[in-house]
Amino acid sequence: MSVQARIPVLDLAPQVEALWEELTRAVHRTLRSTQYINGPEVKAFEQEAAGYLGTRHAVGCNSGTDALVIALRALGIGPGDEVITTPFTFFATAEAVSQVGAAPVFVDVEEASMNLDPALVERAVTPRTRAVLPVHLFGRPCAMDAILDLARRRGLQVVEDCAQSFGARHRGRQTGTLGQIGCFSFFPSKNLGGCGDGGLIATDDDRLADLARALRAHGSRKKYHNEMVGYNSRLDELQAALLRVKLPRVDAWNEARRRVADAYHRLLDGHEGVRVPAPAAGHVYHQYTVRLPGRDRDRIQARLAAEGVETMVYYPVPCHRLAVYRQGHARVSCPVAERLCAEVISLPIWPELEEPAQAAVARALLDAVAGQ
Repeated sequence: MSVQARIPVLDLAPQVEALWEELTRAVHRTLRSTQYINGPEVKAFEQEAAGYLGTRHAVGCNSGTDALVIALRALGIGPGDEVITTPFTFFATAEAVSQVGAAPVFVDVEEASMNLDPALVERAVTPRTRAVLPVHLFGRPCAMDAILDLARRRGLQVVEDCAQSFGARHRGRQTGTLGQIGCFSFFPSKNLGGCGDGGLIATDDDRLADLARALRAHGSRKKYHNEMVGYNSRLDELQAALLRVKLPRVDAWNEARRRVADAYHRLLDGHEGVRVPAPAAGHVYHQYTVRLPGRDRDRIQARLAAEGVETMVYYPVPCHRLAVYRQGHARVSCPVAERLCAEVISLPIWPELEEPAQAAVARALLDAVAGQ
């Protein structure tokens, strides 16, 4: 079977076209203001994002990666400290820990959720452990009740990596507002995406917010009065203006993503060789990721590409097996994460994706699986 038209893994064009006039006005407004660094658009977006998330502070920065680095720095985490996190994530999660001089400690994930396994986190705590860094992978909230309970009992900080979970909720609360600090990315592909890089730190702690604001501006609270070594990591004024247009739509887009996910469930669930993601409350489906146990995932992906269906593998190598960490973590065993890396494949998903295209994706996938 051949798909008549190429189906990309992500198509941002419908969103841009629908908002074109508002986005253009936001750009023109910002250009004419001539205030391009930490201007009114950034301040307004930070207020609006804090209101949406239900948190006291939202601090814009240059990227989701910088948000993680600055959050860890604000918590005083550095050389000699350990931070427990997942190996089944984008490298930036662990990279941020290394950037502040701390050591990432990789703990395996749950089979069903693909998120950090709280039972294994407890076993990994040592006297050097300062924080737990859970990742709400693919838009699915982690088992935060257990993680927060553990953190309280063991005196640990919790930094949430919400790069893929803007708008996801756990028991009615937004991800990113459950621990001490939440870190968000506005990379264009995210559920709330800009037109370039951007990030955000969310916290209810006045002291942490004050430190984060100083760290993003070269370690200064007052210009030319630097108090610490910081970063040049400010959210761009143009990006803030564009994100202000998009923020009021994020709940509707996330609901549309759930409808797309429901359609994939109906099309794929119960078919041999394909394991669909387990449903979960609050999930916002940044990705719709299936597993292909017992199949050659890479050959299936190549066949789908040949037939016009674009897919992605998030992630082909667990962090503890990446070249940068391999030597220092040679004895680390995370069998679930290692198995997932060989089995997962993410299907096309965006809010405007129509069911006929989804049906074509599902047919192509099932045919490729059956062909093996």
